[in-house]
Amino acid sequence: MNSLSSPFGNAILRDVTLRDGLQLTGKILPTERKVETVRELLRLGVPAIELGSMARADLVPTMANTLEVVQALTADELEKCWIWVATPGHVAKASAAGARNFQYCLSASDSHNKANIGRTTDQSLGTLPEAVDIARSVGGAIQLCIATSFTCPFEGYVPEERVLSIANDPRAAGTTDIVICDTLGQAVPAQVASLVTRVREESPARRIVYHGHDTWGLGVANTLAAIQAGAAMVDGALGGLGGCPFAPGASGNTSSEDLLFATRPGWLNPEVFGELVRLSGKLLEELGEPNRSKAAQGAQSKAAAFEWVMPGL
Repeated sequence: MNSLSSPFGNAILRDVTLRDGLQLTGKILPTERKVETVRELLRLGVPAIELGSMARADLVPTMANTLEVVQALTADELEKCWIWVATPGHVAKASAAGARNFQYCLSASDSHNKANIGRTTDQSLGTLPEAVDIARSVGGAIQLCIATSFTCPFEGYVPEERVLSIANDPRAAGTTDIVICDTLGQAVPAQVASLVTRVREESPARRIVYHGHDTWGLGVANTLAAIQAGAAMVDGALGGLGGCPFAPGASGNTSSEDLLFATRPGWLNPEVFGELVRLSGKLLEELGEPNRSKAAQGAQSKAAAFEWVMPGL
């Protein structure tokens, strides 16, 4: 099946390896290695990248050099890059360094928001208008990112109405996208399809982004369900790297390789896929992390008659 025959190929992949992917790793990637990874992903055709986070370095040490990465990239490169923020101050500092795309994150559950950001969800919403104003003042875009949209590690199930109330909160006016996050990877496709559909139909028109984890093995299935329900951008990390340090039970992100193999965007072909698998393997080896991508494993199999198998990987 080629890319043109895939019903999912119009969805944009955002690779989040350098932010969510690195949050739980024991090793810190040097600035130059992160910049090299951004440029290699862009060269291969990956349309969007989350390059880092403004989280406190004492809490998430692997994000300490995020602003240095921003400063090392060109304006054209930064147009395709996103940075995680949680306060207006974060947006101000990141924009001063050159960032123009911001993912303003809060949690649907107060317990996780307090653990992750140190305040209630309502307090995070209260400062969102200021963050929007700062982003607009530099010609930037800002997303409303809702973590724990399905389940919370402290409170359990999160009702759809809770997510919809945040999506419809007037303080979120001016956000360009809305990110629906299965932070713990505990949702199933029917739940993802239902929530994404309701957000699309019952909240202000914005691009819908889906961020999933593969904790329970449904990362790809949930992402495909999100795309069918209306998500236009989906998140993944190389090799399924990642997890949230403030969400007990959350394991790696859905693998970028698995999502690309499933969706077959027009820019992807077996040769480019092989280069991505090599890039992923080298990075994970440097970090001392396992490769959880099933597609990467398949690309290294002995099924030589299949065009997506790359000899010598």
